[in-house]
Amino acid sequence: MSDARVVIMLSLLLGIQPVSTDLYLPTLPAISASLGSPAAQTQLTLSALLLAFGTSQLLWGPLSDRFGRRPILLAGLAAYVLCAFASAFVPGIEWLIAARVGQGIALGAPVMCGRAIVRDLYPPASGARVMSRALTGLGVLACLSAPLGALVAEIFGWRAALAVTGVFGLGLWVLVWRRFEESLAHPDPAALALPRLLPGWLSIVRHPEFRAYALLASASYCGLFVILAVSSFVFIGELGLGRQQYGLVLLSNAIAYIGGTILCRRLLHRMSVARAVAVGGLMALAGGLGLLAVAASGARVPLALMLPIWCYMVAHGVSQPCGQTGAIAPFPRAAGTASALSGCLMMALAFGVGAWVGSRFSDPIAALSWGVATCSVCIALVAWGLVPRAVARAAT
Repeated sequence: MSDARVVIMLSLLLGIQPVSTDLYLPTLPAISASLGSPAAQTQLTLSALLLAFGTSQLLWGPLSDRFGRRPILLAGLAAYVLCAFASAFVPGIEWLIAARVGQGIALGAPVMCGRAIVRDLYPPASGARVMSRALTGLGVLACLSAPLGALVAEIFGWRAALAVTGVFGLGLWVLVWRRFEESLAHPDPAALALPRLLPGWLSIVRHPEFRAYALLASASYCGLFVILAVSSFVFIGELGLGRQQYGLVLLSNAIAYIGGTILCRRLLHRMSVARAVAVGGLMALAGGLGLLAVAASGARVPLALMLPIWCYMVAHGVSQPCGQTGAIAPFPRAAGTASALSGCLMMALAFGVGAWVGSRFSDPIAALSWGVATCSVCIALVAWGLVPRAVARAAT
């Protein structure tokens, strides 16, 4: 496959995650009203999807190392389509949560394979640049998802917005079937052997570079998760924006993220991955603490809250390409398993942060600001501490 086809395919495979989340975020208040569920239970349709998404990768990863990326992609996307359409016809919130859990399990296959494909085809330094290009494409999908979801929900209702995720999944299945060429040159026949599976996981988790970069990507994603889970209740519920206006808020976040991925590529042309990560850590800290300061001042103006969030999203665009590729780089023969462990850690921590924010703060603005600020501090600590030490150990 040409580099252009790889980047396009990766953008769509990785972009199915924001399609699964961002597209229906403007409908959360409408779902609560329609199904008679409290906000915390409605938010579970997002956090449960992400937890299922993370844990399922522990199975998808070894399966893809054993059988190759292509069959796992086709199987996972087929299951995703079925669960996505099922979520559009549920009679109650419990059924919706169950359908979203199934969708999350299936979602693990394309996203995990997307990260592994980068390691299959490229060395670490080139892989980080390719990943940043693919994540720019992801950002474009995120830009389109929220406004499209708001528009579809406004015209046809929230069920139609959930059905759109199934349409996207079906189109991606057809594209993979027609255009994707297997990227794993040598599948591992012993990848699923139980005596090897657990020791293999432990050896990956013990690797200092894996821990540093996986924690970096996870901490950065946790801040994004807080924004996704809470922002609709802040901007629609507290600040009185309409669904279309909130869609524009998410659009602006995605544009800031795209800017971050472009900045990441420019940084990587001038400096090492570790130094680029340090720059991202500084920007994340500025955004998180800035948001906390705005919330503490009592400001209730959307723009005042958005400015530090944009700063955080730019930093997220720097941290994610470096973190995702850095965690997998030391494991060319087990890229699927390493990708799965990194993704599982990311989603498990995001679920924990979401539960902490939901139980600790009754005020959505306080939940948003404290959640993002806490994650930004963690990003800075990892970027300035764990990553340099891991790189130094690898060099010796």
